This record gives sequence, C-alpha cells and structure tokens, in this order.
Amino acid sequence: MSGLIGRKIGMTSLFDENGKNIPCTVIEAGPCVVTQVRTEEVDGYKALQLGFDDKAKNSNKALDGHFKKAGTIAKKKVIEFQDFEEKHKLGDQLTVELFAEGEFVDISATSKGKGFQGVVKRHGFAGVGQATHGQHNRLRAPGSIGAASYPARVFKGMRMAGRMGGDKVTVQNLRVLKVVPEKNLLVVKGCVPGHKNAYVIIQK
Repeated sequence: MSGLIGRKIGMTSLFDENGKNIPCTVIEAGPCVVTQVRTEEVDGYKALQLGFDDKAKNSNKALDGHFKKAGTIAKKKVIEFQDFEEKHKLGDQLTVELFAEGEFVDISATSKGKGFQGVVKRHGFAGVGQATHGQHNRLRAPGSIGAASYPARVFKGMRMAGRMGGDKVTVQNLRVLKVVPEKNLLVVKGCVPGHKNAYVIIQK
C-alpha cells in the first residue's frame, strides 16, 4: 500500500454542512523522502523506504552514508511501503498531496501505555455487581477463573489483570476531511492511536 509517515498533532472538531460537530484528528503528514528503492532483482521484493523527521544528532556514519545517497540528512523514522508507483526515484519528496479529501485511509501507531490495569478497565468486566452481604472490596474483582485441581493451571489467554496499551494498533477506514498542503496537515475523522507527537503510518 502507498502511504506516508506522519506525526499526531492532536484532536479538534469541525462542523459539516448540516451543522453537525465532527471530532477529528490533525496529523502532520510528511514531507517524506525516498531513502531507498527496493527492487525484485536486488532485494527480492518491491518497496519504497521513506524517511521522516530530521535527526539532528546521534546518527552514526553508516546511517549518514545511507541517507547521503538520497541527498538528505539522517531521519528519525524510516518505514517501507509496498505497491507504490514505479515513477518514484531515490531522493524524491512525497507530501500530503498524496491524499485527497473524501477518501479513506488506514492509520497505524503504538497505542498509549496504561501500565498495569485491572479487568474492569482492561477487558470491560462489570465486577460482581451489588455491594451487599459485606462485599465491600469485590466491586471490581474478576471473580472465579474456573480452574480447580484439574487442570491445576491457568489457561493461556485468560482475561486477567495485566499491562495494558503500548501495542501496535491500526484503525481502518478513517475519512479524510481536509488536506492543508502548505502546512503538511491532514485532518481525518475520528481518533487515531498514540499520544500527541507520536509517529503514525498513514496508508491508502
């Protein structure tokens, strides 16, 4: 899929033609530089490697040499995209104009880390219900997990308390509400994973 690397700016809202308030997310999408062109002959597959966000320091000579071939400085985020058009060459810049208003995109990012959470927050459990018969500390408890002397262990995948968030999440079919080429901004309907200033991958 063709796409761009971007940075989540934050959320806002827009009004449509009917006066309805639509929540939306603002993303700084690109400009991305083509830092490598993968070919069937050399690499065994076709892809474009794109770089985003200048890396002013802490880049080694190997990285500097890799990006120098594309005529650019080292980048913080590098991602490969497949199914791009053949016309793109090493060193080309891809901007937010790759997208058009009204089309749908898929956006991937790492979700916010929530730390160690209980079953109510992590899995949506309801707890044990009413606080009667002395159940003062059972309201958010998981209840029985079903195991006894057989199988004498907890099955893998059991929904229990644990670390939540920090996973790669993809939200599909988000409508592009607005494209602002002069500021490299993309406004999409709804929310996307990740914290503010998190890197996101936008795919058509």
